[in-house]
Amino acid sequence: MPKTLLMLSTLGLFTMTSSAHAALSSTVTATSDYMFNGVSQTQNNPALQASLDYAADNGWYVGAFTSNVDFGSGDDTWLELDAYGGKYFQLTDKFSLDAGLAYYTYHGDDASSDYNYPELYTKFGYDSSWGHSEVNFWYTWDYFGYSGSHYIGMVAHTFTLAEGHDIRFSFDRSTSGDIEKWAWDENRAYNHYRIAYMTNVKSFDLTVSAEDTNMDSNTSDARFVVAVAKTFNF
Repeated sequence: MPKTLLMLSTLGLFTMTSSAHAALSSTVTATSDYMFNGVSQTQNNPALQASLDYAADNGWYVGAFTSNVDFGSGDDTWLELDAYGGKYFQLTDKFSLDAGLAYYTYHGDDASSDYNYPELYTKFGYDSSWGHSEVNFWYTWDYFGYSGSHYIGMVAHTFTLAEGHDIRFSFDRSTSGDIEKWAWDENRAYNHYRIAYMTNVKSFDLTVSAEDTNMDSNTSDARFVVAVAKTFNF
C-alpha cells in the first residue's frame, strides 16, 4: 500500500524542519523498513533515505525528501521524491504551529507519475515539564492520484526518560473521504499505534520502534523497526 505523508513524522521518514535560526542541513537515514502510519512502503524491506532542508530565521522553510519504495508485484515504481515548504510559528513559550504544503512524486514505472499528489498539513505543539505534545493533521484532495480526498489525524507525546534518551508515543487514524476510490483493507479508516525509543550514539541518531495497526495485511502487521540517521549541518 502506498503512503501519505508524513510526516511527518515518524522518524522522519519525512522530517519537517522548524528552526529558530537560518540553517541548511541534510539527513541520511538507513532504516530496516520504510513505514508510514504503520504501512510498509518497501514490502517489509530496508530503505535508504535522504533529505535536504533549509530553515530561515523567520520560520519559513523548504525541503526535499527521497527514498526507495516498493509497491509490490506488477509495479516497477522504485523511487519517491518529495518537496515541501511551510512556516513554523512559535506562538508562545509553550505553544507552536507548523503549517505547509507537500508534493509527492514517484518514479520508475511508465505510470508512476499517476501517483503524484499534493497534501496540506498542520502540526500543533505544546511543551511542558512533562515533555512535548502534538496534535497533527494532513489532508489531500487527490490521494495517490485517485481524485479522492484523504485525511490523517495524529496525537503524540515525547518525554525524556534520561538525558539523551527519549520515548515517543503516538496514535494516528487514516481515513478515506471516498471509499469507492480508496479503501484501507476494505474499510474507510484504520488505526496505527507506535512507541519509539530515540537516542544519539556518537553523532548518529538511533530510533527503535514497535508499531501495529488494526488492519490485516503483511505490510501493516506488528513489527519492530530500527533506523539510524546522520545529520550534516552546512
